[in-house]
Amino acid sequence: MRFVTQKIHAFLDYPVALSLIVMPFVLGLGASHPLAKWIAVYTGVAALVLTVLTDHETGLIRVVPYSMHLAVDFLVGVVFVAAPLVLGFKGIDALYYWINGAAVLLVVSLHKPGRASA
Repeated sequence: MRFVTQKIHAFLDYPVALSLIVMPFVLGLGASHPLAKWIAVYTGVAALVLTVLTDHETGLIRVVPYSMHLAVDFLVGVVFVAAPLVLGFKGIDALYYWINGAAVLLVVSLHKPGRASA
């Protein structure tokens, strides 16, 4: 039951990147560890750059293959799920990373392969 098309994914990328940059401040992340705030912010900036460079509907400078973008997303999901355990995040810090990591992994796992995604 894979239904997240390349087009859907492309339109999700910008709001997700901006959310990663803004929400750590809104939620007050960093209480259990300063990196809890900054990993998300830097990941958001990197996600914004990656989206701009990805060869998909919303990419502005289309030099990164969409398949590589998906691989990076998968790695981010894994890192976000592992970060609280490895770095000792507690409370909202841990919850933020587990929820976002699970969401990224879910979106990647629901990716609908298509001729434009290879």
